[in-house]
Amino acid sequence: MIDFKNKSVIITGSARGIGKAIAMKFAELGGKIVITDMNEEATKATAEELKSKGFTAIAVPCNVTNDEQALALIETTQKEFGSVDVLINNAGITKDGLLMRMKKEQWDAVINVNLNGVFNTTQAAIKYMMKQKSGSIINLTSIVGIYGNAGQTNYSASKAGVIGFTKSCAMEFASRGIRVNAIAPGFIETDMTAAIPENIKEGMTKAIYLGRTGQPSDIANAAAFLASDAASYITGITLEVSGGGFKTGGGH
Repeated sequence: MIDFKNKSVIITGSARGIGKAIAMKFAELGGKIVITDMNEEATKATAEELKSKGFTAIAVPCNVTNDEQALALIETTQKEFGSVDVLINNAGITKDGLLMRMKKEQWDAVINVNLNGVFNTTQAAIKYMMKQKSGSIINLTSIVGIYGNAGQTNYSASKAGVIGFTKSCAMEFASRGIRVNAIAPGFIETDMTAAIPENIKEGMTKAIYLGRTGQPSDIANAAAFLASDAASYITGITLEVSGGGFKTGGGH
């Protein structure tokens, strides 16, 4: 049975969407949850929602692109819960556009959040995990980082970077009992994908073997498995959670 009793679980970008679903899943499995997001009000609201259900949770507003805030996030977790056991790097943004028309600001913003943010939180957390000689890090990438997608050169580059970062970290920290894996969501129903026109959604859904779009809970279940002792012999992988067959467009 998967159990996170007495373990701290940090989920970036967890005020809503996939991050919130992951937080809820780990809370149900006994984890001590750290809700963190840029939106202070939403971060606190989500933490309060978990606490109202009888779960242990704290709110730590954080901009992961700021290395000082990322360090404070990890230090607060250590102070409150006495350990840094699971880090799930979920925070991410999109600023889509064809390369010919993409502004430098669009490129920089996506790389800064999606890739630099993962670096900041991981570097801060790994120091504590190495002292513990244990820990699990899960980085949310995307199938777009594997297969690419027109109009998302910045997003696909950032998510491909996360995959390479994950593999290298897995090599560096395995000897200290720390596992590092990635999850590559396909088309997941979130606020991010809600704006996609219905006719395009239909075409994308037809390309999925299982014939349906994914739910945030599908990603949460995968994260719970990879972070648990049930996956104790798994590190350095990128797990596609896409319903199969989905090779382009609309990823997390």
